[in-house]
Amino acid sequence: MLVGYIRASFDDGRETTATQRDALIAAGVDPKHVFEEPSSPASDGRIALEKCLAILEPGDSLVVWRLDRLGRSMPDLLRTIEDLRRREVGFRSLVEKIDAGTTHGDALFDVFGALSRCERTISRERILTAVAAIGRKDRRGGRPTAIDPRTMEAVLDALDKGVGKTEVCRSFRIARSTLYETLERIGWNRRHG
Repeated sequence: MLVGYIRASFDDGRETTATQRDALIAAGVDPKHVFEEPSSPASDGRIALEKCLAILEPGDSLVVWRLDRLGRSMPDLLRTIEDLRRREVGFRSLVEKIDAGTTHGDALFDVFGALSRCERTISRERILTAVAAIGRKDRRGGRPTAIDPRTMEAVLDALDKGVGKTEVCRSFRIARSTLYETLERIGWNRRHG
């Protein structure tokens, strides 16, 4: 069975999902099996995607219009693709003409995975260097950091594993503004996790 997932990028109506829906249906996805996320929610949750992934069974294929519809970052996308592979579910992206069930598609995702791991390693090194510098600054005086380096490392681990910022704030009992300010100061952004 082909199952489709579509997602708009903007909350303000500047992007509709009609083009995506038409492309999925033209590719053979039954309109009853198209899951639509009407816009990028303010929270990190994507309910339609969760429902879509839950119904997929071995032998089914998930079809998206473009890769960026499925993942908000390369690590996020690759985690989803790897989960589909483990579950023996196929994956197709129409615009990029990628079919993860083919030799070329599998090879491409292996390359993407290697690049993503490299990006995470480099980013992690930069972030840990920045966290260490912040810790050294605290010992020299000045305004102390709001999040100590050890807690910050745990926060970064959680964010790298895909935990949403709201959940991180709740789990580590950090004010949302404090987390955002600290992430900005050390140069972390969504591309890193």
